[in-house]
Amino acid sequence: QINFGSIFLGKVPVHEEVHRCAGQIYGYKGCIRDFQVNHKELFIIEEALEGRNVENCNVPICDYHPCHNGGTCTSDEENWYCECPKLYTGKLCQFATCDENPCGNGATCFPKSKRDAACLCPYGRSGILCSDAINITQPSFSGTDVFGYTSFLAYSTIPHITFYYEFRLKFQLANHHSALQDNLIFFTGQKGQGLNGDDFLELGLRNGRVVYSYNLGSGTATIISKPLDLTLNIHVIHLGRNLQKGWLKVDDQKNKTVTSPGRLVGLNVFSQFYLGGYREYTPELLPKGPRFKNGFQGCIFDVQVRTSLNKGFKSPGTPEGHPNAGRSVGQCKDSPCSLIKCRNGGKCIESGSTV
Repeated sequence: QINFGSIFLGKVPVHEEVHRCAGQIYGYKGCIRDFQVNHKELFIIEEALEGRNVENCNVPICDYHPCHNGGTCTSDEENWYCECPKLYTGKLCQFATCDENPCGNGATCFPKSKRDAACLCPYGRSGILCSDAINITQPSFSGTDVFGYTSFLAYSTIPHITFYYEFRLKFQLANHHSALQDNLIFFTGQKGQGLNGDDFLELGLRNGRVVYSYNLGSGTATIISKPLDLTLNIHVIHLGRNLQKGWLKVDDQKNKTVTSPGRLVGLNVFSQFYLGGYREYTPELLPKGPRFKNGFQGCIFDVQVRTSLNKGFKSPGTPEGHPNAGRSVGQCKDSPCSLIKCRNGGKCIESGSTV
């Protein structure tokens, strides 16, 4: 006896008489990610009235074999890490160990040679050994360092952006060459299950143009602006999305729109909101869309978002405007090298908050 007023996923709850009449009924074994009836997307867990024997379905990150140099990958439902052999360190065991770690305040130590190490400073710290505290109001990003890591800020997940969002931000480029080639401005999202189903939202620079992309799980929509006017010192971006339709406005350029492919209408992202770069060392661990080779180079400020036309714009983060974490981020227009005088003819080179 089936209740035709309900929709069942996986296996229909039937009485024993049905088994005798129709033979054994097997339930679906596998993962169901997105579920849509006509033009309404249903939230499989949140809108379910009842169910049983259902658990979270995630492809473990260890299935991608991310660890290098004989590292062992360990994961649970939320986190993963590489257990490294004695001679290696780093997120993916890709670096030789700093024999004596001189870095302070939770900084990451990486060897530049057998006699020289570099400290990648956490958010709010600066200097050679990351011992100096800095107040960051307009973050400055250094792109991708020699170790392959990007400078970044990570904010808490932005809620309620499933069906509608608007972003506003300003940025200033560090230079007009490498900063325009292939650089990430912001990103949130995660890999889908299997080959398809990535959900993400990203913004970046490629070949002197602003690139805005999103994927609702059924294909990527992309808008590419006209080339930036490099005579402008500060650039302004305003972008948004309502269901499948997205739009992008850059400086005084004409507004451009796009409609995402497929039939899905909701953006389901659970990751943190990354500004300037991302935490992961390898882009292969990200969805197929956000494969910008480098982090942003320059200053990003006045980032604001709203998730409804009836709401005001707010800065990301919890509490508002405060990142959860960051790496190699400095204060715009403040030079860390102004505090350092290199000896014996040495030259000071800036890299975010590190010198």
